[in-house]
Amino acid sequence: MLNRIKPKLSFWQIFNMNVGFLGIQYSFGLQQSAINPIFLFLGAKEEILPILNIAGPVTGLVIQPLIGAISDKTWSPRWGRRKPFFLIGALMGSLCLFAFPLSPALWFAVGLLWILDVGNNMAMEPYRAFVGDKLPDEQLSMGYQMQSLFVGAGILLANASLFLFQDWFGGGQDIEGTIPKWLYYSFFIGSFLSIATISWSVLKTPEIPPTDAELEEINKHRSLPFAERFKMPFVEISHAVKEMPRFMWRLSAVYLFQWYALFVYWQFITPLFRVTMGYDTSEAAAQAAKMSTTYNVVTAVVALILVPLTLRFGGKKIYALSLFGTAIALIAIPHISDPVYVLFPMVLFGIGWAAMMGIPYSMVSKIVPQERRGVYMGILNMMIVIPMGIQTLTFGPIFKNLLGGNSVNAMLFAGAFFVIAGLLATRLNMPKDTNNPEIDL
Repeated sequence: MLNRIKPKLSFWQIFNMNVGFLGIQYSFGLQQSAINPIFLFLGAKEEILPILNIAGPVTGLVIQPLIGAISDKTWSPRWGRRKPFFLIGALMGSLCLFAFPLSPALWFAVGLLWILDVGNNMAMEPYRAFVGDKLPDEQLSMGYQMQSLFVGAGILLANASLFLFQDWFGGGQDIEGTIPKWLYYSFFIGSFLSIATISWSVLKTPEIPPTDAELEEINKHRSLPFAERFKMPFVEISHAVKEMPRFMWRLSAVYLFQWYALFVYWQFITPLFRVTMGYDTSEAAAQAAKMSTTYNVVTAVVALILVPLTLRFGGKKIYALSLFGTAIALIAIPHISDPVYVLFPMVLFGIGWAAMMGIPYSMVSKIVPQERRGVYMGILNMMIVIPMGIQTLTFGPIFKNLLGGNSVNAMLFAGAFFVIAGLLATRLNMPKDTNNPEIDL
């Protein structure tokens, strides 16, 4: 492992480094709360919502580890190592967000989602590695929980814009095949934030130059024939998976149930409110946005509070408890028909979301080699998108044939999966020696 002494950064330096996550997560917030309503407006049936969302898992599975491996072998004195990738990704995301509400048909919106997910994944993975590159081990928890804060803030802004614009500019009957005008404004704001916030972080945060040994390795890679360079990321990913620490294999089991359940929640929260509250699609989408706003307010508030708690009690305990709390929230939601009271479980969901977005990344970043951090962060995100891909392929038949086509049962199903994830998280023991990740505490 290549070690170096990294300077400690101030609070505002860590803050500026992570501002770009606001734009990425605003886009992600729209995907959570607005994309599926748009599919419904354009005539999609509920049982095909999972397969329409397969773009996220497929692009994440392909793009994130590839970009991670490629960025590990990249260096430009002017542009850096990770920055070029999240700049290109942000530009792609910005253009797609501007075009999304103008979709004339379902096929067009689905196609745009594929391109949007490529851009978001291209920006997301190097950003995770960027924080690990810059911060010493003792500041990694702060760095990733700061990202968690911006996760909450970005999704909060996206969802607040949705229900506010629906309240101000909505009304009238939903017309199948037509996207209501109130949805346009949220996407246009996201288009601006996607590129503006990434540009802020790029301009404010210089990357640490590679060591002489790293630069020699990068130049050696550049001197290879094109065919060799092309296959190198795939070889690197293969080797990294074979040598992956036991901790990450255990985390993959937690992620299987956690991210499967989250995808169920995001896809079926709007249909749920059409059942439990008798709302039309616009009203149900606005209520779903209020739910997301609530839990992301909580996430933004508690994200940094989790840092001292994690240091005192350990990441494993805080993470496992947060998953159990999320399970309680999902099981409670279908039993509440009041639009205000149904927001209360989202406090537990928000605490869980803050932990999910920070703790696993800081734990993994401490145990993987610096020179392979990009590829391992890509593999960690593969552990997110593989469960999502499984969900998109399997949950449609499960929903239709086993759950009776009932979104209430879908939400209870997601809650049960979070219970399993919490139980598996109790097995996440950190290595005694980060240079030998197979020895558990």
